[in-house]
Amino acid sequence: MHQTILATDLDGTFLGGSADERTALYDWIGQRRSEIVLIYVTGRSLTTMRDVLDELPLQPDHIISDVGTAVYAGAERAPLPALEGWLDEGWPRHAPAVVRSILARHPHLTEQPVVEGRRVSCFYSDTGLAGAARSELEAAGYDVLLSAERYFDVLPRGVQKGPTLLRTLSALGLPKERTLVAGDTLNDLSLFQTGLQGVIVANREPLLAEAAKDLPKVHWSDKEGAAGVLDALHRIH
Repeated sequence: MHQTILATDLDGTFLGGSADERTALYDWIGQRRSEIVLIYVTGRSLTTMRDVLDELPLQPDHIISDVGTAVYAGAERAPLPALEGWLDEGWPRHAPAVVRSILARHPHLTEQPVVEGRRVSCFYSDTGLAGAARSELEAAGYDVLLSAERYFDVLPRGVQKGPTLLRTLSALGLPKERTLVAGDTLNDLSLFQTGLQGVIVANREPLLAEAAKDLPKVHWSDKEGAAGVLDALHRIH
């Protein structure tokens, strides 16, 4: 038996498409559950995922949450010791206070009530103003990720979905060559920059399409959300 690792974004991707398309994907995976290692890779926190986890017929084997700044392994949702030190290194205890002191100079950003992960997240509406805040935060040693034309995430330098996924695969002994990543917005870009096989679904954010246009190993599905993920699974599994 060969396994495929599906590392998928949730909103707009695994949760995207029509009810029938989602059912088709979930049934396909359910019928091959022992052959699929399912990893949810999301910008949501574990708390904001709970309703989704309760409603979905499939429970993930592992979760990468908070835009790659937290990892929960196995059914017990335990942190991965192999990653904790790396994640903490870029986000010392004083980091949130430093970030908020910079954000205070940019009142157009509205902080999200995030209480998990190693990040500070905001909403933005003006790209130009958000760019100025981004430059200041990057100069202070943080990464800033804008996505879906509204989300503004301040992250530890070098920590995003893609780098965290690669370290998670290594820590769990999962083969990169059997891994498929899936996404639809700019905060998924780092997944496609890993060099792993990937699918960008049809309802993709235009900024992701532009940023990923020259990346290798990306399947550009003409199907939206869950149907696009299933389209790619048919190609590799």
